[in-house]
Amino acid sequence: MTGYDAIIIGGGSVGTPTAFFLAQQGYEVLVLDKNASVGQGQNKAAIGGVRATHADPAKIALCRKSLEIFSTWEERYGRDIGWKKGGYCFPVYREEEERTLKGILPIQKEHGLNIDWLDKDGIIEAVPGINPNGLAGGTLSPDDGQVSPLLFIEAMEKEARALGCTFEFNTHVKGLVMEKGRVTGVDTNKGTRTADVVVNAAGAYAKELNAKAGIDTPIQPDSHEAGISAPVKPFLGPLMVDLRPGLLDKTANFYFGQTHTGAIIFCYTPMHAYIGTDRRSTSEFMPVIARRLVNLIPRLKNLLIRRVWRGLYPMTPDGIGIVGSHPSTEGFYMGVGMCGQGFMLGPGVGHELANYIRTGKTEMSEEIFGRLSPTRDFHKSTGEILQ
Repeated sequence: MTGYDAIIIGGGSVGTPTAFFLAQQGYEVLVLDKNASVGQGQNKAAIGGVRATHADPAKIALCRKSLEIFSTWEERYGRDIGWKKGGYCFPVYREEEERTLKGILPIQKEHGLNIDWLDKDGIIEAVPGINPNGLAGGTLSPDDGQVSPLLFIEAMEKEARALGCTFEFNTHVKGLVMEKGRVTGVDTNKGTRTADVVVNAAGAYAKELNAKAGIDTPIQPDSHEAGISAPVKPFLGPLMVDLRPGLLDKTANFYFGQTHTGAIIFCYTPMHAYIGTDRRSTSEFMPVIARRLVNLIPRLKNLLIRRVWRGLYPMTPDGIGIVGSHPSTEGFYMGVGMCGQGFMLGPGVGHELANYIRTGKTEMSEEIFGRLSPTRDFHKSTGEILQ
């Protein structure tokens, strides 16, 4: 049996930042992951977009903290993580999307976001080559951006190790060690590890781990497909989100951006969720996404596509993550159910979760942090427009 101050289960988008920030506060931290290295679960499936342009105050606060961390990382630690401050743009072609986006603007501005509605000419200026037919305008949030998920997770692991964190890979958690309603460690294929604090950051497999602690959380993974092109000459600043449903296909919306290396990276939200953990690529993805990409920006018709993949979105009914602890179980904390936004939320979640573990408080108000509680009403509408 080996003892630590804290054990993090999952070395991905949430677990590695949580380990880093706990180590900054003096904790001796062990990170366990079933994969061979950090970020090999859903982190490497992320397209790297980072936006604070949400409708929920808790997600806004967490992503603003993430943006602060991403945008200053190279200056602080000297490692390029592929940060590109290009913003997010939501172009509008229909009255439905205009009402939705204008309806959440007051909430976004109230919580400190730099975001505005632009008219048609403003969007055309911001997005060279966008289809002008029927374009009514849209929103632009210039402080949002993009990051390389693998460059960042590797950089954060390095800094976490420098602070004394231990990482154990190819390690499977078989169960939790419980004593009188308190989690005191984990049982793995490599033996038992004990700690005062155990954190569930297991992503798509978080529900099963919570159940081992006697906690039932409504997390259900589904899969989304993505792809990336060969690099082209940089022309696209913001990451684009088209909220319109596809007219002749199975897409609810789609989004894409140009990375710091010039590649176009893209994804869509299926009209009907693919429930489960199947990550095999489909034959329908490229014909559907290609049609939507070219319709929005015709100059993309000659892109050379390098590869496609699928990743898992651990979904909650209200589209909001679960961060904190459950009153029924001591010593056990959660940073789970990120609804496919684990990468953009991860540094903010890790920062706030570390504060909560150490002091019982976060930088957010109790009211806003309460929106992330595992005991909340998950079926109350939050106004989120994109997961």
